[in-house]
Parts: sequence; structure tokens; C-alpha cells
Amino acid sequence: MKRTLALGGVAAGLLASALVTQPASAAGDVVSTPLANTGIAAKNIAAFWWAENMAQLKGATPYDVETQVVGKHVSTGGPTADTKPGVVPAIGDEKKTTSTSKNVNLPKTTGKVFFIGADKKSHWCTATSVQAAYKNLVATAGHCVYDVVNNKATLDKWVFVPGYYQGKTPWGIYVGKQAFTHYDFDVYEDGDRNYAFVTVYNGLKLPHGGLKDVKTLKDLGGLVEVSKELWLQYDIRFIDGGKYYIWKWNDAGRLGDNVGGQGLAYNQKVGQNVYVFGYPSGSHPDGNHAYSGHTLKWTYGKTFAAKASDIKAEEIIGVKSSFTGEGSLGSAWISQYKSARRLGYLNGVTIGVSDTDGNKRYDTSVSPYFDGETFGVYKAAANLWSGSIA
Repeated sequence: MKRTLALGGVAAGLLASALVTQPASAAGDVVSTPLANTGIAAKNIAAFWWAENMAQLKGATPYDVETQVVGKHVSTGGPTADTKPGVVPAIGDEKKTTSTSKNVNLPKTTGKVFFIGADKKSHWCTATSVQAAYKNLVATAGHCVYDVVNNKATLDKWVFVPGYYQGKTPWGIYVGKQAFTHYDFDVYEDGDRNYAFVTVYNGLKLPHGGLKDVKTLKDLGGLVEVSKELWLQYDIRFIDGGKYYIWKWNDAGRLGDNVGGQGLAYNQKVGQNVYVFGYPSGSHPDGNHAYSGHTLKWTYGKTFAAKASDIKAEEIIGVKSSFTGEGSLGSAWISQYKSARRLGYLNGVTIGVSDTDGNKRYDTSVSPYFDGETFGVYKAAANLWSGSIA
């Protein structure tokens, strides 16, 4: 399902209140919702994406919900800081460092999140690893985690794959454990709060030799025929199509240890330069297919104030960008990016794109303004442990 947003209306339908596993919990402005709250559930999710030679990963399409933006930026007013400006240093930058580089080295922190959409098909958005106490946190657009089409809480089978490229998972697959967003996004569909932070389990690597098809369900006759020793040493999961697969899990370690994590900046002045890193895909309105979505791309510009009164989005920001909407949802806006270290401060996430001059080419991306309340949501997620499921 595709919806139209307006920057000067950026539309964002959102969340739901029902949850399959257990109700979402809220503390002040923060809402948390479980994604896979047991190791068994997480393993089953990973198995879904790995089965049949990663057919679901390879066949996933860019998420195309609430992407197109129509309108113009505002010249007066705009976002205002609610507390003092603040930053959280990136992983590895806890001690101040200086570096220079003439080249734009792409960050290892950025990758794709995969999930099952409202249409029951596999889709992906862009996301990035961010600093956290246990190096286990991912940031993306809120509607790349929460189901804005169905009246339910979260999108199903949510995983993060940094550096994903055509079936390759260089640092493993990280299953989402707990999602965090702002209360106003969850309850009031507030476009100003269209962001989410997700804790993930340690990564899982594809076993050597891949998944092994043991027997068909008919031949197996039930798990009673599987020896206790085999059961303890391996993971056996039912896969659609009536087959059991057997494999031994390999722990890939913590996300932040493997790819690092960007810092976080909030209550920053509008007008700062940012790099936007993402996986744009799809066409411009004129039909020009500018991006494939296969590789990480970047754009650079100065933020400006934007507004979307029709969805109660009074304090969003924009940046000039040629990114098309499909696939770029969740793209990381990074300020003070150090190209040599591939690190900076996350200061926004793409929630839509716009053709502001009417020439049928997208020229603007928009993001919520990160303020003290954003930091509150981040902080609630950043101090929670996930652990290994291998």
C-alpha cells in the first residue's frame, strides 16, 4: 500500500495498539514493544530469512509506504530545542579524536532492516547501528518498525543486516528484540516522532555449508525420532513447505563490536551540514530509475525547517537530496561525519522524499527533528542488554 505525504504536509499514518505477544509498555514519552522476546522466537525469525538459500532476503522489495512528500520548506519558525544541545559519542569516539579525509568512506554501521509488511511480503528499509551500553542498538524510521497499515503494533520477523548485498551478510543477521518509539507516534500518529530505536540480539552467521534439509515432515513422523543428543547440539525448526532443517548456530557477536555505532546529536541548530546514507531504490515521478537499492549511497546538504500541519508535524527538517523514496526510508542523517573513521552523530532519519519544484524529480528528503524527547526514547533503549541466542 502506498500513501502520499505532504511536506507542508508529510503524512504518516501510524501505529497500532494491539500486540501479538504482550501489550506495549510506556514510561512517560516512551513506548516499548517486544519484537522477539525469547531466544527460540529469535532463532525462528533468523531461520525464516535463511531458508531456501535466503530466498526471502533476496526476494525482498523496498518498503513503499508513506514515502512521497509534496510541498515546500518553511522560511520562518521551524524546530526549536526543548533542552540544551547534546551529543552521545560514537563507538570508538568516547575519547575525543581528530582526523581529516578528502574521500567519503561509507560507514559500516548502515545496512538494511528486513521485515514482513502488511501485504505479507518481505520488504526492507535502511537503518544504522548507534552507540549503546551493550553495543546492540539500531535506529530507523518509525514506520520501518511499527505497522502503519494494519491495526497492529509491529512489523513481523524484523532483522537488521549491516552491509547486506545480494544475499551476502558479511557481519551476520541481527534479530530485533525490543522496539522503542515516542508515545505521540504510537498513539497520535505524530509525524514529528516518526523514529524508532531497536535493541538486537547478538548476530548469527550462516552455518558452514548452509542449512541442511533433514527429512520431509511425512518421513520424519514427528520430532520424537530426533535423538536427544542431536536435539541438544543442533537447532531444528519447521519451515513452510513441510520440511525440517538442521543446522548449528554460529554467534557473530555484538553489533557494535562488529561494525561500530554512530553517536547521537539532539537539539542541534537547523542549518547544519549532514551526510545522508541510505539504499535508495525505485524511480522518480518522471519514470527515471535512478537507484537500484543494491549498494549504499550518500548525499550531502544543509538542513532546513519544514512543516506538515495535516499530520501534526510542526517541527520536521529537510535536506536537498536526489534520493528516491523506496528504500531510502530510515536513511541515516549524520552530522560532523569523520570520513577516515566513518563515524559522526546521528541527527535524523529519512521518513519521506519530495519533489518541491514540480519537475517530477525528487529533490528533498525529510526527517523528524531530534530533540530532548528523542534523546529520552534513545536513552530508554540504549541501556538494555540483549545477549546471545546461539
